[in-house]
Amino acid sequence: MDDMKFNKIIERSIAIRQSYHKLEKQFHKSEWTVEEDALAFLTDAGLVGRLAMSQQGRWPKGDNTVPELEHKLSECIWWIIVLAERMDIDIEKSLAEFLTKLERQL
Repeated sequence: MDDMKFNKIIERSIAIRQSYHKLEKQFHKSEWTVEEDALAFLTDAGLVGRLAMSQQGRWPKGDNTVPELEHKLSECIWWIIVLAERMDIDIEKSLAEFLTKLERQL
């Protein structure tokens, strides 16, 4: 990941989502709405919570907890990038501004 810049991650994320849109059209005649994407993100975020509990020993630990947690954390980042792009938000700029604001507050 060291050689992967955030803007490249954004480009790849958007391209992957466009591929999913093609499948949605093929199988369901229309693309998911922004709201459906947001719901999918929230579902995955909820799974991060359960997997975090499992990883921390607060919920029965499954055999694949850590790989599943890694996958879901990455998937949530992907969803955030996708949602930002679909809602015309420059996530790279927004994130930089957010981090700067937090740094100044601390």
